[in-house]
Amino acid sequence: MNDFSKNIIAVLRYTFTSVSTILFFLLLVFIFNLDFWWSLIISIALGSVFFYMQNDNETKKPSTKLKKVSAEKENFYKSNGLNKEEMNFFRETMYLAKTQILILERNMYSISKLTAIEKRNNTLHLVKSLFKEITENPRRLNEANKFLYVHLSSLVDLTNKYIEIDQHEVKSKATYDVLNESALTIDEMCHLIAVDYVAFKSEDFDDMSIEVELAKKTIERDSTDFEIIENQEL
Repeated sequence: MNDFSKNIIAVLRYTFTSVSTILFFLLLVFIFNLDFWWSLIISIALGSVFFYMQNDNETKKPSTKLKKVSAEKENFYKSNGLNKEEMNFFRETMYLAKTQILILERNMYSISKLTAIEKRNNTLHLVKSLFKEITENPRRLNEANKFLYVHLSSLVDLTNKYIEIDQHEVKSKATYDVLNESALTIDEMCHLIAVDYVAFKSEDFDDMSIEVELAKKTIERDSTDFEIIENQEL
């Protein structure tokens, strides 16, 4: 199989497994009532753009390695019933999440449109609060699977791509259309982050639909909302 065929297969695999392109396809079909096949073609084209952008972004990822666990933190993990293998898995998972949150924070403040979406959904506060809740309750890691493995990574991916497209010097109508669709998808992903937060805190909440809006709109904003997490030990 030649390189061209491998690239086509890789693009199609990315398109049909990426949350961002799937959501974009659904928006075209069900929200904008675009023809199924045209929606599919546009989604594949967008998927190819995202795929190559993702490859470019690989070189931009932080390379700092996870530090050796301290005796105090190791005792904390042991007191929560984690063996060495579970402790290492937890620390690596949360280190990746911390890296993604820092990228997300940078992205959300880099463009006014993304900042407006963040403020409307209270996303960074919710993300950091949920991160803190998980680090304090390592045995509940599996309850945050959607947040850690789907929604957070997809939101970082979507905002990375939005910024890449927004930085194009020459923008056509199609470019602005893609930006508008991407903004809608980012907004929906931010809503899902709020759902993740409420689900994790479900013991404290009685009505999820009401509390999602509460989490998004009325959680108190103060100096702890944007607590620096770079130095938080894992």
